[in-house]
Formats: sequence, structure tokens, C-alpha cells
Amino acid sequence: MKNNNPICLYCNKPSEKVTGREVYPHRRDLYNKIFYRCVPCGAYVGCHPGTDRPLGRLANAELRKAKSEAHSLFDPLWKSGQLSRGSAYHWLQKQLGISQKECHIGMFSLELCQKAIEACKKRNQEHLTTGSILTGGPLVTPGLTESLCCQDNLTHIVI
Repeated sequence: MKNNNPICLYCNKPSEKVTGREVYPHRRDLYNKIFYRCVPCGAYVGCHPGTDRPLGRLANAELRKAKSEAHSLFDPLWKSGQLSRGSAYHWLQKQLGISQKECHIGMFSLELCQKAIEACKKRNQEHLTTGSILTGGPLVTPGLTESLCCQDNLTHIVI
């Protein structure tokens, strides 16, 4: 039977399927979750809920931290309703110069995570400075019939 466990990009060894009990022994809430772990490196990745399909690539501590930071800066773009999830990923894809298929933070390298972090920080700073909130669609303001467009083809509401 073929082993479909992800190969570690750090040491080229196959990972092993384990439970959260082995990766996070102090987190009972993760005991039933599935992970892939590289024993020689200690890199690991969680799986989509209820499956053994990895959420991304095996990651060491440095990359896991970078992915976490990238998500913490990026996810509010769509979770807050400022943009649809698809529009947010389209924006990120354009900022990073990558394809839609490649635009998945779970699969990013350390370098790509750092670029995503910088793009999100820059966007947040620009919108704080200009006093605008980014939205995913046309501007809806009583008495205003046009959308205000900018270079990134997203709509801004000026405060």
C-alpha cells in the first residue's frame, strides 16, 4: 500500500499520521484532531476537520509562527465583512504576484508569508492614514449613486 503522507520539505523524509495527543499533549481539545508530523525535524501540519487532508505544508516553528501572523493580519479583511473571502484572496494574490491556486497561506514558504504580512501591514497602514475602510463591493450611501474606485479595483468608503 502506497504511503500518501506528506514529504517533509526540510529533510525529504515522509511524515507520519498522528493525533493531536502526540503533537499537543497539553491540549485535550486537540486530541482527536489528525496531524502529519516529521519525526526527524519536528515539523507538522494539521488536517481539515474530519479528514486526513493536510491544511497546508509541514512547517517548523518559525514557519508556523509566520503563517499564524499572516492569518492574523489577513483574515480580518474577510471575516470582518470588509471584503468577501474571494475578494480578499484575489487582493492578496495580486499583491504577491502569484496564481489563485498558489494563494493559500497554509502552503506558503517563510518568504511568501513575510511578503503577505508586509502587504497586509501596508494595506492596514494606508487605510488608517487615508481614513478609509476597504469594502468588497459598491459604495452604498444614501444620495450617492456611483462607486468610488481606486487602483486595486476595490471600493473605499471615506470616513
